Amino acid sequence: MSIEFRLPELGENIKQGDVVKVLVKAGDSVRKDQPLLEVETDKASVEVPSTTAGRVADLRVKVGDKVKPGQVLLTLEGPAPVAGNGAPEPAAPPASAAPAPAPKAPAPAALTPAPVAEPAAPSGPAAPSVRKFAREIGVDISLVRGSGSDGRISIEDVKAYARARAAQPAGGAGAPAPLPDLAKWGPVERKPMTAVRRATARHMSLAWTRIPHVTQSDKADVTEFEEFRKGYAKKAGVGLTATALAVKVCAAALRRFPQFNVSVDEAAEAVVWKSYCHIGLAVDTDRGLLVPVLRDADKKGLKAIASEVGLLAQKARDKKLSADDMSGGCFTITNLGGIGGTGFTPIVNWPEAAILGLSRSNWEPVFKDGEFVPRLMMPLSLSYDHRVIDGADAARFLRWVAEALAQPLVLALEEEGHG
Repeated sequence: MSIEFRLPELGENIKQGDVVKVLVKAGDSVRKDQPLLEVETDKASVEVPSTTAGRVADLRVKVGDKVKPGQVLLTLEGPAPVAGNGAPEPAAPPASAAPAPAPKAPAPAALTPAPVAEPAAPSGPAAPSVRKFAREIGVDISLVRGSGSDGRISIEDVKAYARARAAQPAGGAGAPAPLPDLAKWGPVERKPMTAVRRATARHMSLAWTRIPHVTQSDKADVTEFEEFRKGYAKKAGVGLTATALAVKVCAAALRRFPQFNVSVDEAAEAVVWKSYCHIGLAVDTDRGLLVPVLRDADKKGLKAIASEVGLLAQKARDKKLSADDMSGGCFTITNLGGIGGTGFTPIVNWPEAAILGLSRSNWEPVFKDGEFVPRLMMPLSLSYDHRVIDGADAARFLRWVAEALAQPLVLALEEEGHG
């Protein structure tokens, strides 16, 4: 029996992916749950397993192809198909059988994914009538923020989004500028962006054009901080990075300065204040920048935070992050200290309101107690949404973070409190 194997749903609001590996060829025998190919999406890289045993009769995709949920990837010769999403389906049902329903069209993808930026939150639930209305007026419902309970989207939310979009000047950030003919000046090579790079480009453009950015700079004296970090790593038996310590400090800072833990709802002209504290961690990978999110950072001790930071970074590099791993952040930390530099201007990870950049610490002469002494100073760069955060507030926030980083004893006492 010939069986069509279709690409299953890859996650909410994911409408396509790139084939990065094909793990079988025509004529191969496959077993149930054996990986057939690897697909890279805006969110993560996933292996697609076979839902039945059989022999590959016809392979219909190759590396570099763009594929969508419901698309036929290959045909198998083997046992009867297995019911369920993504399961193989008979290529030609018997005449007496009802025709198989067409695969459900995937929801439009949100303009998000991973970079110094966490993917935008997926759209909330919406009634079929609301989704139909959105389609009829040309609105991508995955971009609409619902005002109802659990983020439920109403027709009024769709109308508000459409009005806000219509008010934007024509030819804005959404209209790509035509590229001049670069080949007339010399040889060039055109390479398509990867899924992660495309997502990063879209998200950065969205964040840069949506948010009025300001960057505040400061330095933290981390001399004692660095000694504490090395000593704690030996005592606790877990690697303690500067990023993990920054997560601990920033979680406390968000409690003290709640105006940094907000999102701007442009359509409703409102500010959404969050009572939870999830912190995004920008991770440099061979596919580009990904931003996994550490949940409830304000409720965890240093040891737990250090362990989770390491695990999330490894998952990012191993292509094991799920869409949920990169969603729901309140504030992002990006650390370039391992590479170098004296400061930079990080882009706020929309829909968050601020992002903290760490640069490499250097020894500097600091005037202290009447004399110049060598101190290890870490440059800090805080970019923020100037619509909801004033410059004075940003200066206070960053100074508080710098002073907290300079007081490792306080961190040690807090750690004891977490047991």
